[in-house]
Amino acid sequence: MRFYDREQEIAFLRETRDMAEKVARFTVVTGRRRIGKTTLIREAYKDEPFVYFFVARKAESDLCEAYLEEVYEKLGIPTLGSSRHFSDIFRYLMQLSQTKSFTVVIDEFQDFFRVNKAIYSEMQDIWDEYEKTSKINLVVCGSIYSLMQKIFKHKKEPLYGRNTAELRVKPFKPSVLKQIMADAKPDYTKEDLLAMFTFTGGVAKYVGLLVDGGAMDKDAMIRHIISPNSTFLNEGKNNLIEEFGKDYGIYFSILSCIARGKNTRSEIEDVIGKEVGGYLTNLADEYELISKRQPLFEKSANKNVRYELDDVFYSFWFRFIFKYSYIIEIENYAKLQEIIDRDYSTFSGLMLERYFHRVAMESGEFTRIGRWWDRRGENEIDMIAEDELSDRVTFYEIKRQADEISIGVLKQRAEVMLQATHEFKKYDISYKGLSMEDM
Repeated sequence: MRFYDREQEIAFLRETRDMAEKVARFTVVTGRRRIGKTTLIREAYKDEPFVYFFVARKAESDLCEAYLEEVYEKLGIPTLGSSRHFSDIFRYLMQLSQTKSFTVVIDEFQDFFRVNKAIYSEMQDIWDEYEKTSKINLVVCGSIYSLMQKIFKHKKEPLYGRNTAELRVKPFKPSVLKQIMADAKPDYTKEDLLAMFTFTGGVAKYVGLLVDGGAMDKDAMIRHIISPNSTFLNEGKNNLIEEFGKDYGIYFSILSCIARGKNTRSEIEDVIGKEVGGYLTNLADEYELISKRQPLFEKSANKNVRYELDDVFYSFWFRFIFKYSYIIEIENYAKLQEIIDRDYSTFSGLMLERYFHRVAMESGEFTRIGRWWDRRGENEIDMIAEDELSDRVTFYEIKRQADEISIGVLKQRAEVMLQATHEFKKYDISYKGLSMEDM
């Protein structure tokens, strides 16, 4: 699959490089694994050579040997000979950048923890010494979000506050997914588009795997994902076990509960059989994998709370692949494909709501977007979109099929919400149904 989108991110990275011609810049690029961070950086800086260091999990001396070759190849200048310590190379580059501006990219930066965690302190000392006179464009990126947060956001860490900018790479927006689908399959259907969103969440690597594999309709996608040697089968484990460490079992169980619709703390604790408040806090704040959802205008911070997996792909993975891992273990891929096909309509209907929330966000038309439900769970509104600048608000009901939408029922639920919250007085209120036809 060719490179898509990221115009704003590329412009930001190039502007940062231009700024580095006058003063040193230190940019941190974050984002979940498979989102396309490295590809983005390479695309942004493809017009001129840049020094690229990949932090493999090997001895520091072995890394330094490869790094010295990279410096010579990309900058075309003699280096400091041999070195067994990254700090020597970094100091050399900072000194060199006093007279010459260039870009250095360090990929999987968090893995210096495994190589030699003292590297962060050594970098801090060298950065502080040369920052004012340097013209380096230093870009570091990492996929283990909790460690990247620790390195740069925890006050006790040596590199706290040293970065000059941060770029968070996110999944493709709905408009980009539509462009990709149109290029790969000009006659794609709305069901095809919903399936692509449901199974990938717009994560670049997953989209690329399906496009390059020719899996462009729902059934083909399911066969591609649930097949021997499929990359998708171990994605959750590969991406998250390292994040969670020794407690990954309890975290996986909680995420599985949420993916299956057990999304309140009491429901999760009933399934898990233990108190999970601290784990939920970590998943929301430290790992940023779930969000604590409440109805719009809920006054209490702790009432009527639901938890939601923010990542659409992980919602799918925990709902089907993790839950039915015992079927995969006996290699009965056809049976799991049948299960996914059986439950697809209900699950994709939930993902359709997420899709339209992203569409509303991408439109830039609204100042607030959210949901509402009462504490009994009897009245629920799929989406409320407000524009406070024009005093407009629209209530939405979202269903896969248009004939399942009832504007009358939506108005009744909205009236319950308006009476309960006393919001949107003197607003222009409208009601709308959204289905796959509107994708």
